[in-house]
Amino acid sequence: MMQKIEKSLTQAIADRRATPSFDGAPIPAEDLRRILDAGLHAPSGYNIQPWRFIVVQSPEQRRKLRAAGYNQGKIEEASAVIVACGDADGWRKDLDLMLQSGREGGMPESYADQARSSVPNFLSSFNVDQMKGWLNKQVMLAFTHMLLMAETMGYDTAPMEGFEQDKVHEVLRLPLSYWVVAFLAIGHLKGTDKFDGGRFDMGHTVFGEEFGKPLK
Repeated sequence: MMQKIEKSLTQAIADRRATPSFDGAPIPAEDLRRILDAGLHAPSGYNIQPWRFIVVQSPEQRRKLRAAGYNQGKIEEASAVIVACGDADGWRKDLDLMLQSGREGGMPESYADQARSSVPNFLSSFNVDQMKGWLNKQVMLAFTHMLLMAETMGYDTAPMEGFEQDKVHEVLRLPLSYWVVAFLAIGHLKGTDKFDGGRFDMGHTVFGEEFGKPLK
């Protein structure tokens, strides 16, 4: 079997486009696990890791998910669609597990004792919208890790935010505490790639020391 040549991260970032159409070829299980594992290694606030990922591959489930995603064809064409969610109750359920794992990695007892009260104090103070905002940040860190890992491995990807929250919940039977953040469609490009939309130059979006001052 021919060895696949992986792209450098620099090349993957430069080449990446939101893929308009996929060929639907199945993705090997070990490749999918590598992509998911990259997401699981992302940083998160307090290391709570509140992300939850539902991997949709069966034609039947992709068809149903497509109906919940404004009928976008690429949901059905992709080799796999990773539905990235955040669990608003994750910190309640996983705090002890996180502290145990931290201790095994050298977390000082004093830090663990402090986190046992500071994490619940902070996160329980959030209203629903604040929690959704917090989950969006955490989940997108992991999501981006997966997207870039897939691209370095030679896959094409499409990050997708067009879907109906309630319908996705219904199709995937998600718990009420889950908030759907985005879909990551993964596969191989079919047909022509998306045009290069370009990016603003640094002078437009980056400042040095304070707003309005150019970066030296």
